[in-house]
Amino acid sequence: MSSLRFVCLSDTHNAHDGLTVPDGDVLLHAGDFTGRGHWTEVESFGKFIAKLPHPEKVVVAGNHDFLFERDLDQARELLGDATYLQDSGVTIGGLKLWGSPWQPEYHNWAFNLPRGAEIAKKWSLVPDDTDVLITHGPPEGIMDELYSFGTIGCEELARARERIRPLMHVFGHVHEGYGAQFDDGILSVNAANCNLWYRPVNPPIVVDWDGKEFRIVDQ
Repeated sequence: MSSLRFVCLSDTHNAHDGLTVPDGDVLLHAGDFTGRGHWTEVESFGKFIAKLPHPEKVVVAGNHDFLFERDLDQARELLGDATYLQDSGVTIGGLKLWGSPWQPEYHNWAFNLPRGAEIAKKWSLVPDDTDVLITHGPPEGIMDELYSFGTIGCEELARARERIRPLMHVFGHVHEGYGAQFDDGILSVNAANCNLWYRPVNPPIVVDWDGKEFRIVDQ
């Protein structure tokens, strides 16, 4: 597997023009690039990522990105040439990536599923040989704590991670959980760019793949 630089974003919420996005080989966005998923918001985001120089751009939707739940064909078209993953995968530089937008029920948002067996069916679709897992929401117990509500990570996703053992898991959703850390050999990246007040104060997280392991790049 060749060396690659991954640039990880999430939860930009229409504030993408306020970000400085580092160069890299692969741009990953883990969802919530809009406020309410209106087609004009998706179009704006599509134009934004089209201008970025990264040769590969991979996107999953989040709970704010309603258009991807209501009219996937239109949403994909507005997204442009970026690779959109929804319970699907792509191979880049020998690494197998898999993306999924689902989350345990959280208010009346998009891509909600009940906790337990129903959402577990979505995680059962993830192949065992996935190297990079991209989900909108976090697994239970890993950078998933809201200041005002407690932890909201998905128990079934945490179980699936133990089966899959991806080298890296990129997610967002919980703005307060921004950061990157190694958890039992898996690099977990909460790439939420917006803080609790929806201001884009958190820089994209850059991760290098040297053909054998991932390394967080200090910025």
